Amino acid sequence: MTVTSEIGTVIAALRRDVADLHAQLTKYQLVIWTAGNVSARVPGHDLMVIKPSGVDYDALTPDHIVLCDLHGNLVDGDLAPSSDTAAHAYVYRHMPEVGGVVHTHSTYATAWAARGEPIPCVLTMVADEFGGDIPIGPFALIGDDSIGRGIVETLRDSRSPAVLMRNHGPFTVGRDARAAVKAAVMVEDVARTVHIGRQLGSLDRIDDADITALFDRYQHVYGQKPADPQEGEYR
Repeated sequence: MTVTSEIGTVIAALRRDVADLHAQLTKYQLVIWTAGNVSARVPGHDLMVIKPSGVDYDALTPDHIVLCDLHGNLVDGDLAPSSDTAAHAYVYRHMPEVGGVVHTHSTYATAWAARGEPIPCVLTMVADEFGGDIPIGPFALIGDDSIGRGIVETLRDSRSPAVLMRNHGPFTVGRDARAAVKAAVMVEDVARTVHIGRQLGSLDRIDDADITALFDRYQHVYGQKPADPQEGEYR
């Protein structure tokens, strides 16, 4: 396809954002070596940008980030796309509300995935961010859209922006790439805390009604309100 100058400006900005967001994965120790990836949907187009395969995080620049269509085909870039590209593309095709996808092999979340066990909602932070237990997705081989299918099937009826793909690791989604990275950071944090809690004894799951109340408050009340256009500041 032809990338017009208008689309090109948007893509260039997304490439910068996605390259910068990969630094958050190393900052929070969610990945090692070249594992893991962040992608972002190009708004209004059947396109996405994603990390190329096997590139060191320390060497990653916006010019390395590749442009693909939503079937995983390379559209623009000099490097081969991530081996998870087909999975990301499948998510974008079937979850139009998703603007960003992240995959890591963060230690504690991946340990839960290795056990094939959901992370139970025993913390208000889990209720706030994930709206309930963090679910387990099916085992799927890497390389085609099988992982994407498992992600969509698992998250379609869930409030969670994270799924622990069995024997693999966490995938997270968000309205944009930054939100998906935040979910990746949060899922590792609660995976670690709940694991430690279980070493101390049994844990009580929060009641469903309280989970819903916590989730709704966090999603709709917590944080700053949008800026007042008249005053130009947060209220």
